[in-house]
This record gives sequence, C-alpha cells and structure tokens, in this order.
Amino acid sequence: MRRTLVVITALLAGPGLAAAGDPKFEYGKKDDVKDVDGVEWNATAEAGLVFTTGNSESLTATGGIKASRKTGDNRLQLEGSATYAKSSTRVLLDRNDNGMVDDATEITNVDAVTAETLAGKLRYDRYLTDLNSLFIAALGSRDIPAGKEAVIGGQAGYSRSLHKTEHSNTVGELGYDFSYEDTVAGPAISIHSARAFMGHHAAMTEGADLDASIEILTNLNKENLTTVDDDGNLRDGSAFQDTRVNTKIAISAKIGANLAFSSSIEVKYDRRPSPLAVKNLAMGFVPEASPLDTVMKASFIYTFVGPKKK
Repeated sequence: MRRTLVVITALLAGPGLAAAGDPKFEYGKKDDVKDVDGVEWNATAEAGLVFTTGNSESLTATGGIKASRKTGDNRLQLEGSATYAKSSTRVLLDRNDNGMVDDATEITNVDAVTAETLAGKLRYDRYLTDLNSLFIAALGSRDIPAGKEAVIGGQAGYSRSLHKTEHSNTVGELGYDFSYEDTVAGPAISIHSARAFMGHHAAMTEGADLDASIEILTNLNKENLTTVDDDGNLRDGSAFQDTRVNTKIAISAKIGANLAFSSSIEVKYDRRPSPLAVKNLAMGFVPEASPLDTVMKASFIYTFVGPKKK
C-alpha cells in the first residue's frame, strides 16, 4: 500500500528544480521603515514534507525562513531556504546477462537524490529618499543536480520606486553582482556581472497579495568554461555570453492572524549552465546541466514574530 504523509505544505516540482544560486527576488522601499520608531523585528517560516513508502518510495522536504530588522532609514534582511528530494526505484540487476528477470534476486532498489539545494542571503538597505535607496548583499547557495557544489558572492546597487499607488508598488534596481562557483565537475569560476531587476507588488483584495519579478544578469568578464555544446565544441565564455534570467510570480492570501497560504512559480534560465553532475564521463567530454529550471510551490507561511515597536 502507498502511504503519503504531508506535513504543513506540499511541494509541487516542475520539470526540474531551479538552481538556487540567485535567491534575489526581494526588494526594499522607503515605506518599509518610514513609520518605525526604534527597532522593529519581523520573521516568518515555512516548511513541508512529502513522504511515500511501498511501491513508490520518495522523500521531499522543503523549508525556509525570513527575518528583518528595521530602524530609522535602515533595514537588514536575512533569508534562508532548503530543498531535498530523494527517490528509490526498482530496476533489473541482470546477473546472468540474459536480458530478463529470472527471479526476485534480480530486482533491486536504486536510490537517487533528485534535489539538494541550499540558499541564503543577507541584505542591507539604506533609504535615501522616499523613492531612492542603496543596497548591499551577501549570498551563498548549493545545488548539486545543477552542478554547483557551492556558490558564494555578493551584490550592490541602486534601487528606485518607479510607480507607486495606494495598493501597488513597482521597483527597479541596477547594480553589480559577483559569484564564485565551485562546480561539481571541473574548475571553479568567478563571474562578475551587471544586474538589472524589476519587481511589482500589489494588493489584489484585502489579505491577498501579488508579487512578480524579473532579474537579468550578464557576465562582464571572460569565463574559462570546460563544458561543451551538443556538437562537442567548447562553450564560449566571453563577456555577455553567460546571461541569466530569473522570474517569479507568487500569490499569497491570509487565512488567519499569523497564517497565510502562498502559491508561486519560479523560472530560471542560465545560458552557460554548470557541468552536469554525472559520473564515468569520457576524457574531455563535459556535458552541461539543463539551462532551464522551474519550481512550482504551494505552502503555508507562519509569522512567528510580528512587528513590534520599542
């Protein structure tokens, strides 16, 4: 029999899990701090688990946390997320090489980790006026299926509120991004990139919000790539060849004083993905991971530290 245990939330995965190297969809605005008298803290957490046994054996776990500290014209944000997925499938172990399953001893289970991602971000915003601010951030991540053992980096830039009404706000950002990628296969690479971002937040109805964003990064330096294309040619790592596009759309609705339901979809494109994390490759053959990753997620979010003024 198949038994499924769902704790708090269900994670619905698309064609592939997105690379977690760029958790950069948050942005700030002057309204975040204009009414803060003293120090204000806020934090939320989300978690989920899908577990099956029997004929289908799989485990998917996801979790995240966000925390912020506001004081005067300053805001400090901390974010973290993790996703882990593992599955077990029955396959033929042909002991006598006859191409058939002769008995139960020739059926075995093979375990495979299909997702192993970690991401964290620490961001500081300094608000200059009602429309303008400067920011700096430190980032770290890990995404084994996407070929990234570890990614560390940072970004800095300028943010401006482009259009603001009582129920919506559109923000644009321009800046610099740096990433040091330790790939699963091949040497580590450093990427210096120009970054452009646009985010939109709108209150659709009372208690229901829409968040949408798009981020574009392109490399400014030449990258010494080891990956090859479908024809076996070495990939070109010249400036502006490693373009990355990250998009996200999320809708959330309150269902209690401290509880909200959120549904989101993320699509990430990497023109020069990392080497594919597979074993037993022929000498000189370094295939790429998929350039396109998607995540669809539905989750419950609990606010365990509400706004407080001191």
